[in-house]
Amino acid sequence: MHNLELIINLVIILLLVPTIIYAYRLNASLKTLRENQNSLAQLVNALNEATFKAENSIPKLKSVTEHSSEGLKEVVDSAKELKDDLLFINERADNLADRLENVISTSRSALKTDSAAPAAVRNDTSESRSEAEEELLKALRSIK
Repeated sequence: MHNLELIINLVIILLLVPTIIYAYRLNASLKTLRENQNSLAQLVNALNEATFKAENSIPKLKSVTEHSSEGLKEVVDSAKELKDDLLFINERADNLADRLENVISTSRSALKTDSAAPAAVRNDTSESRSEAEEELLKALRSIK
């Protein structure tokens, strides 16, 4: 029996050695987990703070956005009004230029057909028309 006790004790010793090694490794892993748990807790706290700050800044961001969009809307509305005014002025200038061109061409054709008029009258008319044409051209150029 004495041999049997010895064999059982040896088997128990052989089984206890891996158990002790496993317990040691498990203890080291648990220690690492505890250390990382503190780091994880700090990370969670930092994330909570960042989330809190982000939530608090959202209303401020909304108000700034609304304020800037109102200002932008005013600028866009003003630009639309100016665009409409400029289109109207441009149309009026085009119509006026067409009318003046018709008057000038009619006057030139009347001068050509009116060859019976005295030369002095024709020269005065052509000079006055030239001056008028020059003034008209200056006015049209200043509009552009």
